[in-house]
Amino acid sequence: MNRVAAFAPLLVLAVVVIASAVMLLRGGERENFAVGMVGRPVPALVMEPLAGGAPVSTEAMRGRPYLINVFASWCTPCRAEHAQLMTLRRSGVVIMGIAYKDAPEDTGAFLQELGNPYELVGMDPEGRAGLELGVTGAPETFVIGPDGEIRAAHRGAITPEIMNDVIAPALQN
Repeated sequence: MNRVAAFAPLLVLAVVVIASAVMLLRGGERENFAVGMVGRPVPALVMEPLAGGAPVSTEAMRGRPYLINVFASWCTPCRAEHAQLMTLRRSGVVIMGIAYKDAPEDTGAFLQELGNPYELVGMDPEGRAGLELGVTGAPETFVIGPDGEIRAAHRGAITPEIMNDVIAPALQN
């Protein structure tokens, strides 16, 4: 009986690890939430700008289509998608960046190193703007129509396939 009691904590730990792995790998809720944002108005966000000046706001962008890209200097997938954002910017797409839970000096260094695809960069050091958008992590990208409605949402790094299948069609509508 003492042997069973000695292995009980290990058995409980194994059950917790297996249950956690199942919950983390199933993925459904994260993608479903992004789809649920489509068709809703973009939240009225107001953030401090990276480079000083007037506050960065979604209201200032109203009347034209644009992207909101949530990124961070500490985010490895954000580095991976950065070339796609630069391509979008070169093609004339307006992009508002939200530096999610990042320090201004780190954000500035990140953009200095990789290039700045953003027309505006709002600082969200505490993640409040991210909460308004329903962000669960970086990177996340939202396509906003001229009417202020979220037309598409993508969680994760933008790839050429995502640009062609999600971003470009939503910008055309």
